[in-house]
Amino acid sequence: MSSFSHIQRGVVILGLCSLTACALVPPEPIVTGPLTAPPPVPPPATALANGSIYQPTVYGNYPLFEDRRPRNVGDIVTILIQERTNAAKNVSTATDRNGSAGLGWDPAPDFLPSALGSKQNFGVKGSNAAQGKGSSRADNTFAGTLTTTVVGVLPNGNLQVAGEKQIAINRGSEYIRFSGVVDPRSVTGSNTVSSTQVADARIEFRSKGVMDEVQTMGWLQRFFLNISPF
Repeated sequence: MSSFSHIQRGVVILGLCSLTACALVPPEPIVTGPLTAPPPVPPPATALANGSIYQPTVYGNYPLFEDRRPRNVGDIVTILIQERTNAAKNVSTATDRNGSAGLGWDPAPDFLPSALGSKQNFGVKGSNAAQGKGSSRADNTFAGTLTTTVVGVLPNGNLQVAGEKQIAINRGSEYIRFSGVVDPRSVTGSNTVSSTQVADARIEFRSKGVMDEVQTMGWLQRFFLNISPF
C-alpha cells in the first residue's frame, strides 16, 4: 500500500508541475522574423594609387552627391512611434409585442347541446417585451522612439525595417519590438519616419519580471476557470 501511495503522490506532483508550467507560458509575439540585418561581408579595400580621396570600392564610402537616406540592407531608420486610437460603440434595442384571443357564448338555445354554453368560454392574453443596451469604448496612446535596421529591400524600393530595444532595471526588464514596410520617400533628412506612415506596422511592448508576474493569474485559478461551465 505504501508504494502505491507514493506513486499517487508522484502523479499529483507531476500534474501540479505541469499546470504551473502552463501558467507561465509567455504570450505569443506579434513581431516575427529577424530584428536586425546581418552585417554584409565588406569587400576588400583596394586603394588605387590615383591620388583620389574618394574610393568607390571601399566599404562605407558613398557617392559624392548622394544623400544619406537609407536604401540598402543594414541602413538605419529611426521610427517615431505616434500611435493613438479611439473607438466607441453604443447599442440600444427595445421590442414590445402584445396578443390576445377570446371566445364567449351567450346562453345557448334549448335545442343545442347543453355543452355549448358558458362553460366553453375562454380568454387568452400574452405579451412579450425585451430591452437591451450596451456600450464599448477603447482609447490607446503609444508614443516613443525606436531605431530600426533595414532587413530587406522590396523590388519596388520599399524598405522592410525591424528593430528591438531592451531596458533592464533592477529585477525587471522591458522590451519594445517594431517591424513594418517604409517608403524611402517618407524618410526625412534626419533618417526619421512616423509610425503612422509605416505599412504593416507591428508594435510590441512587453515586460518581464516581478511586475509582469503579479499581473498573471495563478495556475490553480486558471485551472478552475477553464473547467468552470459558467
